[in-house]
Amino acid sequence: MAGIMISASTGAMNSLLGKLATLMGEEFAKLKNLRKEVKFIRDELGSMKDTLEVLGDVDKLDPQTKSWRDTLREMSYDIEDIIDDFMHHIGKKSESQEHGFAKKTVRLLKKLRVRHQIAGRIKEIKALVLEISVRRQRYKLDIPQSRTVEIDPRVAVLYENAANLVGVEGPVEELESLLKDENEEFKVVSIVGFGGLGKTTLANVVYGKLKKSFSHCAFVPVSQKPDITKLLHGLMSQLGCTPSSHHYELNVLLDRLREHLQNKRYFVIIDDIWDVSAWKVIKCAFPENDLGSRVIVTTRSLEVATACCSLPHDYVLQMKTLSNEDSRRLFFGRIFGTEDACPNQLRDVSVEILKKCGGLPLAIISIAGLLASEGPNREEWEHVRKSLGSMYGAKLTLDRMREILNLSYKDLPCHLKTCLLYVGMYPEDYTIKRSDLERQWMAEGFVSKENGQDMEKIARNYFNELVNRSLVQPVRFDGSGSVTECKVHDMMLDLILCKCAEENFLTVVDGSQDNTTQKYKVRRLSIRLNGAANATLLQGKISLSQVRSVMIFGWSNIIPPLSNFKFLRVLFVEDYRTIDLTGMSELYQLRYIQIDGTRDYVHIPTQIGGLQQLETFDIRRCASVPSNVVHLPRLLHLRIEHDRGLPDGIGKMKYLRSLDGFNLSVNSLDNFIGLGELTNIRDLTLTGNMVRHTDVLCSSLRKLCSLEFLYICTDGCMDGLSPPCSLQILATSWLPWGCWFSRVPNWMRELHNLRVLRFKVDELLTEDVDIVGGLPSLTDLILYVRRPRKEMIAINGTGAFPVLKRFGLTISSPSCLTFQSGAMPMLQGLYLTFGVKGWKQNGAGPAGIEHLPALEEVSAELLYNGTTESEKCSAESAFRNAVDRHPNNPRIAMKYRCQYLLTGIGL
Repeated sequence: MAGIMISASTGAMNSLLGKLATLMGEEFAKLKNLRKEVKFIRDELGSMKDTLEVLGDVDKLDPQTKSWRDTLREMSYDIEDIIDDFMHHIGKKSESQEHGFAKKTVRLLKKLRVRHQIAGRIKEIKALVLEISVRRQRYKLDIPQSRTVEIDPRVAVLYENAANLVGVEGPVEELESLLKDENEEFKVVSIVGFGGLGKTTLANVVYGKLKKSFSHCAFVPVSQKPDITKLLHGLMSQLGCTPSSHHYELNVLLDRLREHLQNKRYFVIIDDIWDVSAWKVIKCAFPENDLGSRVIVTTRSLEVATACCSLPHDYVLQMKTLSNEDSRRLFFGRIFGTEDACPNQLRDVSVEILKKCGGLPLAIISIAGLLASEGPNREEWEHVRKSLGSMYGAKLTLDRMREILNLSYKDLPCHLKTCLLYVGMYPEDYTIKRSDLERQWMAEGFVSKENGQDMEKIARNYFNELVNRSLVQPVRFDGSGSVTECKVHDMMLDLILCKCAEENFLTVVDGSQDNTTQKYKVRRLSIRLNGAANATLLQGKISLSQVRSVMIFGWSNIIPPLSNFKFLRVLFVEDYRTIDLTGMSELYQLRYIQIDGTRDYVHIPTQIGGLQQLETFDIRRCASVPSNVVHLPRLLHLRIEHDRGLPDGIGKMKYLRSLDGFNLSVNSLDNFIGLGELTNIRDLTLTGNMVRHTDVLCSSLRKLCSLEFLYICTDGCMDGLSPPCSLQILATSWLPWGCWFSRVPNWMRELHNLRVLRFKVDELLTEDVDIVGGLPSLTDLILYVRRPRKEMIAINGTGAFPVLKRFGLTISSPSCLTFQSGAMPMLQGLYLTFGVKGWKQNGAGPAGIEHLPALEEVSAELLYNGTTESEKCSAESAFRNAVDRHPNNPRIAMKYRCQYLLTGIGL
């Protein structure tokens, strides 16, 4: 794609050619001899870049050509580093505050001494270019022709259909029958099958259906090399056993979990376990009580499945491939919507392609995503069929599955290949935040402006294309249905890492292994430590100064000083106990820094003014924020500890787009005023206590004409708040001691763009419902009413809530809620939380559920404390009777929780 600066196929060529073009400008024209040299270098590199683009689309290269290609790409990075380093050092000696490569270059070239210095560097660069050019001629390398494939823009609309599950009905029923029986003894059921058969999908469907019947539930991935301590912390968090920030021994964590679950009815999914030894540790967390507790284990190994499941061994469900009928439904539904919509000229080739897929869901989805991008072109479809191998009708093996995934990868355009390969920086089973990934792409130079387009929107389009092609798996969505978090299937991750090795794109360092055979260059480095003491790979075996991205997962004492990473663009650290950021201010190319999950507060250097390229500053547990952060000219995203204040002068950060952590309790009046000057800000999180400078805050908020997302995590009443009309998402903290409105404020009726609304209100009257119901774009509403209701809340059918799809309500009793005919015409999900105490079966509500024409799912969480068993049964019966009146028979899920309602003891 034109405009991309850095890519897996061309290295830094585009970025480098742009900088050389700057050196060819007016001032350089005065240096005739040097200008001639630069022109020669630029012409040579331009030709070499074209060759790299051709080679990027070739399936297989002979060893000599591959070696020349790799050397050329590495040279492009080296030359760019030479230019950047030179311009940085001579720029430091100038007192001018001009920013930007072009302006700095023009200014510096007016100095005679600088002209001599740059002449020396130009000769150095020319020597590198000549050497690699001569090498190509010496070996008479033959550059093969490539095959390119254009992307059909229709692929962007296919995502929703990809979510439809096909062929799971039978396995779901079988798995449910193994789990749901009258025997209340603890039971473990195993699901076994090789990668891509849908084990995780099946477990997730059943988990969603049954979890409301259990008081405590969790779904945790294991992976091939599990961090058991981290896994147990994840279990504790999901099961309501508050994890400690201290690093306890395994036996302490296991004992805490067993004690917590001893008298609980729990349901846990242990996904993708690889060996029996890991299970022997994990199972110690689960007390074998007689309360009907259940555990599902998914694995690729029959030996592991048998070892995990409860006796007898018939508690093992072996995954099968899809039937021919289900395969066709999935395949044609993914591409055309229905089989009937498939053009006649593609039917025969479709049948043959499906035979190659062998009923494997992942294979069918991957190939369907590829063919959707090709469009209804029989020639392209025939090419795909032939690329899948010649074993007509053969049963699909793991090798064949890899062929299919490889084909999906090969037909990606260059920019998507590069973005996909970068996903290999993350460990297996890691949940990746979309916003993090997109910002890392931009920091690396994988995304560039085109025709004035916003770079963040371009990065979002790249991400959506990977989702549409089923190359990454959605995990979480926002209120508009956009994917906010994703994972990568383990087989796809294996392919990505293989491609990364072939392309010398990134290197993964496992701290538990010693792979140090030779010293080599690395541009991107992913380090997985988990307390390992092996430091040999990082100490002398890798040229750290040339690393552009480094991600560190886990903790150890072996990380070299940051100053060694001279040209670093991206720094990502997670779960590191204590990190030393001394030297961070010397990383003049740093564009992205994120440090999360640290045990101790992070101490940032007091002076970071040298980080002139920094775009993302995301350090939640920072001890203090450096004062000159407000002078960073390119800062777009700032996230800090919620109880920390910002230095004065935030109004100077004109380009800031997101600010997570503006504390109302500790920030100065100057910053309250400066907040209103951040007119490019889109996402804002307010914390602290809303008792200071309320008028100034409201005045500033109303000036934020670009604000789309406002999250309020404050204490107390918020009646003085008044945000801008541009808001699309407004959410408040759901903590029991959090913030609320006395009534639904009148200004809410002006939020015509609002799609998602989540807030607490002290009292809810009919006129308040009318305000919210009049919002024309609202699709998601979650409302908590703090005071017990006596009057009826009527949802009228005269046009209120025209596009609402999901409605959540926490209220003292549902008997005061009624839906009139025609109410909420598009509502699909109704989620209620209410108290049981004092329930009366006669006249119980909510009334009028049958008037919700699009309703598919109803969920109720019943809070009880001090109630009798009779009251609980009466409440459940009355609620089920109310839902059973609906003609569509919506799904019902109910769950009990032993907590007070409306008392500040939990929601």
